[in-house]
Amino acid sequence: MARTAVRTVRTACDVRTVRFDSAGITLVGHLYTPQAPAPGPRPALVVGHPGTGVKEQTSGTYARLLAERGFVTLAFDAAHQGESGGLPRGLEDPAQRVEDFKAAVSYLSALDEVDAGRIGLLGICASGSYALAATGTDRRVRAVAAVSTAEPARQFRLGADGTQDPAVFEALLDAAAAARGAAARGEDPGALPVFPETAEQAHALGGRHGAEGFAYYCTPRGEHERSAKTLAWESVDRMALHDAFLAVPLIGPRPVLQIIGEHAVTAWMAVEAHQRATGPKELHRIAGAGHVDLYDKEEYVAPAVDKLADFYTAHLATG
Repeated sequence: MARTAVRTVRTACDVRTVRFDSAGITLVGHLYTPQAPAPGPRPALVVGHPGTGVKEQTSGTYARLLAERGFVTLAFDAAHQGESGGLPRGLEDPAQRVEDFKAAVSYLSALDEVDAGRIGLLGICASGSYALAATGTDRRVRAVAAVSTAEPARQFRLGADGTQDPAVFEALLDAAAAARGAAARGEDPGALPVFPETAEQAHALGGRHGAEGFAYYCTPRGEHERSAKTLAWESVDRMALHDAFLAVPLIGPRPVLQIIGEHAVTAWMAVEAHQRATGPKELHRIAGAGHVDLYDKEEYVAPAVDKLADFYTAHLATG
């Protein structure tokens, strides 16, 4: 049965820096709390950032906007990234990223202002797939949503659009193996560059998707000093053996919402996750938007937040 949209009232919110443990690694997050009084503990959301991102970028934007709709929200830096602990720096470890979401749920559930029975997850880009995986194996989560869903293992193996020559990933695995060997000999293993030097190079290498990423992460529009420009080489082979979508069938009967841009070349990954979901599910497209447009462009973020607020308000209701 179709649900009637529920409009939430906007309110100002407070933000404070918090720290919590994830498998022995200290994570740093920003906790957003609505200022308006509430009759009791509030529903809460964990918000994860894209690969190479930090909490001060798009995940913080969504966390703040959803806190203004009445939710306690937590945007955090993944282990090995941003202000969070963990060595080596710049490691993209899918298993740890899933664990980070679960640790954030544990942190929120212990707060007096949070109703532990009404916690949802929101992931953006890479965190979209990690949020789905975490929800599949953590029954404390009542609802999950993803914006611009991307599954890093698929993107590295197959490319953002799914058509990458297999030789590209084989070369990355060779380089990752060489880096491990260098480290064993006490040499500098180097790091995997994420972005080219210029916007023109980004477009030549990755088309619209590459240009979008460069325009956000490498210009004053969205860049941040702690946002990673390289990844530890170990990231490559760790992603090679991980599939964040394996747990998607376990989410049902809990609901799944995915929001993607109409022109996102990564949309095929969201479609695959949608097909695997067994419970209530929706794949919602934002007209005119590409993948990265949903990170910060108000004309696309605003309708996405409206959709998310309706979704969480309906599915994190009392009882």
